[in-house]
Amino acid sequence: MSSTVLEFEKPIAALEEQLASLKEKGNSQELDFSEEIQNMEAKIRAMRTEVFANLTSWQRVQIARHPQRPFMLDYVEHMCDDFLEVHGDRHIGDDASMPGGFVTLGNYRCVVIGHQKGRDTKESIKRNFGSAHPEGYRKALRLMKLAEKFNLPVISLIDTPGAFPGIGAEERNIAEAIAYNLGEMSQLKVPIVAVVLGEGGSGGALGIGVADKVLMFENAYYSVISPEGCAAILWKHRKHAPEAAEAMKITGKDLQKFELIDKSIAEPLGGAHQDPKAAAQLLKQAIISELDELSALDTETLLNNRYDKYRKFGAQI
Repeated sequence: MSSTVLEFEKPIAALEEQLASLKEKGNSQELDFSEEIQNMEAKIRAMRTEVFANLTSWQRVQIARHPQRPFMLDYVEHMCDDFLEVHGDRHIGDDASMPGGFVTLGNYRCVVIGHQKGRDTKESIKRNFGSAHPEGYRKALRLMKLAEKFNLPVISLIDTPGAFPGIGAEERNIAEAIAYNLGEMSQLKVPIVAVVLGEGGSGGALGIGVADKVLMFENAYYSVISPEGCAAILWKHRKHAPEAAEAMKITGKDLQKFELIDKSIAEPLGGAHQDPKAAAQLLKQAIISELDELSALDTETLLNNRYDKYRKFGAQI
């Protein structure tokens, strides 16, 4: 259970506090409050179900950024076996914000790449807050080329506010690294499944996001700019971020409607952070289902379908 309470969760948290108090009172005074406790628990379940069935786009953005939300390596731990991490891009160094390596997922031996954020200040600095440098994207491409060499599918787990915009990243050509990945991924001769776990920010996400199947968790978002950035440009103030999030159509439901993603993956009630292991199993099932379909295709059909997929982008908007 998460210790961080979002604004729209406060009415639920208040009821949970009342429930805890009732249980404590019953234990200390040896009184029977079982009926009251059952009623309160039913009320909490009903309220939680109603709240999370009617989330706004901005509320989903808040869940996507939740500090206890599972990160890429959490999912790898819970749904994969035999993770063998590969380090370095063989040019500059190793980018800890873009881990990757070989894994076993069900009956598939795969290559997994993705963005990794940190839980505390020390790890966040190490992982650069999930914003990869050019060497991170070049390491990802190195891994994808290894996958192609050994005929292994690629799993891309996206969770970044965007690629790192610092001076060093610009000096080492972050734009070129991302652009090169786009071209290479479009022609990679093995199945690629990409999943937006939380934040899918701009080119930082797209740099490992060109795939045969693109999935999203229901409380993730995928956009060219953050809602705050959009609000600052159009409304001249970040306080309009909720309006921007709604207007931008950045959730899985909207993007699936526009055929920009293929599937939205359900999360445990309250968000993936409420039950990371259950969320990982849902993700595992979704990825394996896509791999079963893609693995049945020959290489020419796979590449033609990928080409057609991206050529028709925008036709439904």
